[in-house]
Amino acid sequence: MGILQVKDTHGKRSSSMSFALRWKRENLRLILLSATISIAMTFMFLVLLYGTAVKSVSVVVNGQETIVETKQWVLQRLLDEQAIAIGPHDEVSIPLNAAIKDGDRIEVTHAIPVIVKADGKTSTVYTTERTVQAAIEELHIPVRGQDKVIPPLHTALDSELTVTVVRVDKKVSETERAMPFSIVKKNDPTLEAGKQKLVQPGKEGLIVESIEKQYEDGILISKKMVNKVVETAAVNQVVAIGTKKEEPKVSVLSNKSPNSTSLTKSGVTFKARKVLKNVTLTAYSAGFSSTGKDENHPQYGITSSGARVKEGRTIAVDPKIIPIGWWVYIEGIGFRRAEDKGSAVKGNKIDVYFDSTKIANKFGRKKGITVYVLGPNKPTSS
Repeated sequence: MGILQVKDTHGKRSSSMSFALRWKRENLRLILLSATISIAMTFMFLVLLYGTAVKSVSVVVNGQETIVETKQWVLQRLLDEQAIAIGPHDEVSIPLNAAIKDGDRIEVTHAIPVIVKADGKTSTVYTTERTVQAAIEELHIPVRGQDKVIPPLHTALDSELTVTVVRVDKKVSETERAMPFSIVKKNDPTLEAGKQKLVQPGKEGLIVESIEKQYEDGILISKKMVNKVVETAAVNQVVAIGTKKEEPKVSVLSNKSPNSTSLTKSGVTFKARKVLKNVTLTAYSAGFSSTGKDENHPQYGITSSGARVKEGRTIAVDPKIIPIGWWVYIEGIGFRRAEDKGSAVKGNKIDVYFDSTKIANKFGRKKGITVYVLGPNKPTSS
């Protein structure tokens, strides 16, 4: 029998595998490089495609919104394209190097320079706040309830606005003040007229006043009294005023007296029984204002002597000084008869009768008049 020769197939398979492995090893770098280039080109294509696409973006600058169309894909490029400058103190809603896409909303707030005066210092600060209150809070400037802020906290900020914080302080102090006493005058009928007498000496009181002083930045602006307490009351000074009337000075003359002298008045010569010095004259009428009686009264015009009043004759007197029914001669007036009396006619006072109330009122009051008391009979010319 013949012997069959077996083929070595194992050797052929090993050679094929070795070739494939060698090829992979030798071309691995090339494969990796090709893959990287493909990815990069794809990315660049996508970026180019994205970057060249038109996007609609909302740009809000200091509260003013504008819709812009742009092909820019980085915020900084968009801002440059729109000529929107960003300062070091401004605020932007997203970073400047951030990518933008269609439909984005970008907010830009520009900082405003504000001059702030507080606690004796003046400085300029930049803030994106829009009211005085917000700016002060951002700057951490304490404001107490009594302090003043000028302009008010609700005021909108403007560029170069000056904000002043005024420190207001109130201090209360007590002050003692003397309270003057009053002088009280009381009529004293037991003391002669024209004389005065100290009844009770006056004494000052003491008042304690609470004064509130208001300071603005250490300077006194105003002060007012917020409380007053009377610690010691004042004692009034009491002075008695004499009202006792001096008895009328009467000079008594008689026909038997060696001092008796004859007088001639209005062509009539007579001798006076009394001479009254410093007599006060007033006037009255029969009307209601003088007597309390009107023309319908049954005693209208009737004197206390029973005689009816008559102008040029009737006078009212104090019967203790001039007896009713006696005649007198009044300097500047003439002869009159004492026929009436009145509650207000006392001492050296005489009320002269006139028919006319108007004339009586016009007569007024006459002082320092000399009156001669003659007697019950009227002198006649010889």
